[in-house]
Amino acid sequence: MDLGTGLFTCQRRPDDDRTHEAIYDEMLELAGVVDDAGLDSAWVSEHHFADDGYLSGTTPALGALAAATDDVAIGTCIALAPLYDSVRLAEDAATVDLLSDGRLAVGLSIGYRDAEFANFGVPKAERTERTAEAVDVLRGAWSEGPLGVDSEFHDIDPETTVTPKPAGDPPIFLGGAARPAVRRAARIGDGWCAPSSLSLEGVRKRVEDIRRVRDEEGIDGDFQIYVIKHGFVGESAEAAWEAMRDGYFYLQRRYAEWYEGEPIDELPEDRRAELKDEAVFGTPDEVVAELARYGEALGDDIHVILRTYYPGIGTDAMAECIRRLGDEVAPRV
Repeated sequence: MDLGTGLFTCQRRPDDDRTHEAIYDEMLELAGVVDDAGLDSAWVSEHHFADDGYLSGTTPALGALAAATDDVAIGTCIALAPLYDSVRLAEDAATVDLLSDGRLAVGLSIGYRDAEFANFGVPKAERTERTAEAVDVLRGAWSEGPLGVDSEFHDIDPETTVTPKPAGDPPIFLGGAARPAVRRAARIGDGWCAPSSLSLEGVRKRVEDIRRVRDEEGIDGDFQIYVIKHGFVGESAEAAWEAMRDGYFYLQRRYAEWYEGEPIDELPEDRRAELKDEAVFGTPDEVVAELARYGEALGDDIHVILRTYYPGIGTDAMAECIRRLGDEVAPRV
């Protein structure tokens, strides 16, 4: 099992009096801690037009993370593919891969927020087709020679050679829980990312479907399963939960507002209880035991992304959690 962390969202809670510059400095400091802890990956996430400053510039952020780290893989989890000019994304991602000596992974999703599509002038009805084409464009742009893709959404000659080429071969994986999204990942991606809302049984069923589709359609090549979970490692379960709770609930409340399309002052009590049950937190022993369940159900070759970055809970608390994750959890899973 590989083990990474993030997702760096760089949100500023209303009760946080720091500047956005300080919050971005925090991201770079924590990325260095991730690297020093020996974890496998560090991730950024993307949204737009959020009043708390949710990270919007994924490739600039990854360029900074490339400079702040030496060994850890870095990537998008998730970039909103339909909102990009795919050729420009290919160029920017290749630049990040060169800056990081081949450590980039690119996670893509179709997106869901109406405001993002409207303000970028992208028809939401085209999001699936645009995402599939983005995968083709990235692969074509990063291959030797010309692009070789007759793009429907971007006016570029297929004979154009897109530069620079990446240092390595960045994997492209797709997110989503619905059956069409999962099967799309199976057919055109190098991996699939299970959202944190899925139960272990839900992830297992989708992984079975992915393997069945790839087997029946004769799709060869490596395929990585990524699993996102929210969590925290502390001296005790109570201490871990106390440290993550406020930032975790804030993050989940913002997501709920975007899904519902209206402000939410506070998550209902039953929803808070559900979120606590879904999270993986506790002592190193407790976190190891919970992650072991995922390894047993899905196989040892999965890549777990344990979200330990929560807005406003304190840099020191997150850094200590990451060190415990690297020192006392990762070697045992």
